[in-house]
Amino acid sequence: MSQNTAVISREDVLHLAQLARLAVDESEVERFSGQLSDIVSYMDVLNTVDTANVAPLYTTAEHVLRMRQDEAQHIRTREQVLSNSPEKNDEFFVVPRIV
Repeated sequence: MSQNTAVISREDVLHLAQLARLAVDESEVERFSGQLSDIVSYMDVLNTVDTANVAPLYTTAEHVLRMRQDEAQHIRTREQVLSNSPEKNDEFFVVPRIV
């Protein structure tokens, strides 16, 4: 953008860099100041668009809810499940005590 209505100062860039835990040198501070000013200025352009009759868009992806019956199934036996355990005691897993 050639016209900056919003100006992001050097101090603003340094503050944002600190918040983002970024190390920036002096040439980057000047470049980011211009780039961020352009971005903020573009928001003024977007604010001029009439969106009064536009429905809100929450996502561009179509999410189809697929319903299924919630039925309990016994796919594995207790012995099969316990066979993967590093330590077991009869019908139970043995885990380290946490106290």
